Amino acid sequence: MKQSMIQDLMHSYNEIKNEIQIRIKEFESILSSYTNDQIFAELCFCLFTPQSKAKSCWRSIETLVEKNLLLHGNASEIKKNITGVRFHNNKSRYLIEVRDRYLNGDLKDLKNFLLSIKPFELREWLFINVKGYGIKEASHFLRNIGLGKDLAILDRHILKNLVLFGVIKEIPKTLNKKVYYEIEHKMKVFSKKIQIPMDHLDILFWYKEAGEIFK
Repeated sequence: MKQSMIQDLMHSYNEIKNEIQIRIKEFESILSSYTNDQIFAELCFCLFTPQSKAKSCWRSIETLVEKNLLLHGNASEIKKNITGVRFHNNKSRYLIEVRDRYLNGDLKDLKNFLLSIKPFELREWLFINVKGYGIKEASHFLRNIGLGKDLAILDRHILKNLVLFGVIKEIPKTLNKKVYYEIEHKMKVFSKKIQIPMDHLDILFWYKEAGEIFK
């Protein structure tokens, strides 16, 4: 890896560091400022994101909230209103399933539940118990509610940059749990080496590819 690449990365980081810090603080304020329903919407947003554009997924969440369908719509109504979300048949069913746990089951007191478990253990619980969630989606959700400071969100933007900077040799063909944690560890080592916090580095890589800071 050329030193000039690191210098360019640091230059980009210094240019948008304030924006990143503001976004991180917004994430960190969510558990104290959001209602349980708003946090549930964030959970559902990350349920929609696999192989779909984040902005399209969030627009669909906003539509469901506006039409009072997120908490009360049936699978057919939800499916019709999540435009731009791939695999919408499956994802509408996943939403119904996790919503039942939110309204009537072990996720009913969502805030307290999320605060009662350490982030790494919570990620495991989400991965195992929320249908449609992989490690990436669980990490994404926890980052978006201020609990993912040291977690990697290994989407295509991040993986592409990890290859570019020599952190990994290639984008893996499959990203199972074992491979995910191995790459996450390598990203942490790289993060410490260049002295950019993990959550900042994630947003920086995403910004490099997408040209903006979103969710």
